[in-house]
Amino acid sequence: MMKTAFDKVIDAIRQQGYHNHRRQEHSDLLGEAIWEDLLARSPAVRADFEAGVIQRWLNRGAPGGRERRLDLFVGEPDPRTGEPDITRLRIGIEHKSVITAHRNRTSRYDDLHETLGAIHAVRQEAIVVATVLVGVAERVLNVPDRVAAMAQDFEHAILPRLSSGDETLWTHFHYAVSENRPNDPERTLSQFRKLPTRRAAHTHVEGFDYIALIPVFVDNVHPPRIERTNSLGIDVDREYSAMLDAIATAYAARWHT
Repeated sequence: MMKTAFDKVIDAIRQQGYHNHRRQEHSDLLGEAIWEDLLARSPAVRADFEAGVIQRWLNRGAPGGRERRLDLFVGEPDPRTGEPDITRLRIGIEHKSVITAHRNRTSRYDDLHETLGAIHAVRQEAIVVATVLVGVAERVLNVPDRVAAMAQDFEHAILPRLSSGDETLWTHFHYAVSENRPNDPERTLSQFRKLPTRRAAHTHVEGFDYIALIPVFVDNVHPPRIERTNSLGIDVDREYSAMLDAIATAYAARWHT
């Protein structure tokens, strides 16, 4: 079993005690970890980065009708300012999670579809990738919105109990429990698999170069984990390796032919 970037995010959730879907740090951690693995996997990416041809940024701007950011932005910097320039984007990766409430799958799907269209309109050859953490827990304790905001002495009295297996949390904070249906993970996968994809050589086609769908167990009561044994037919380690290979292959074909 390899240590994937997603494992590092799960480790961070375990250390923090809960998944905070309102904050950016887990997306930043995931982007940084993918970038490090990509440098190790792709000689072409590493050579261009070491030569200063490309740089990488976390949570930086992308085009669109509203303020929009890419979780991982890799490209040639603007020659005048050194800042990211969407017309010089080479790799753009966007992270989403559908963990607490699977009813949000449509909104996350729309976000990815809009980002894809905005990038394709200005930089067809850019490698565009999406990662989606798909929660498999049937119920989740909504800590950021409900528990942390309403519980007294959260830091000392509640936080140490989170992700520890303390089943009394379900009763104590019954008002903060989000229910997922047993078939929600499969329905979420089906939704995201409708996003358009393309072959490495077909830069004229508007589509993602890879979509990584990663099942995770995160309920904020029990210790979080990557759900490597799952009923969704996903081999997480193979999925992650295939994503890195797809990026490396497309990058070499588009900028090192």
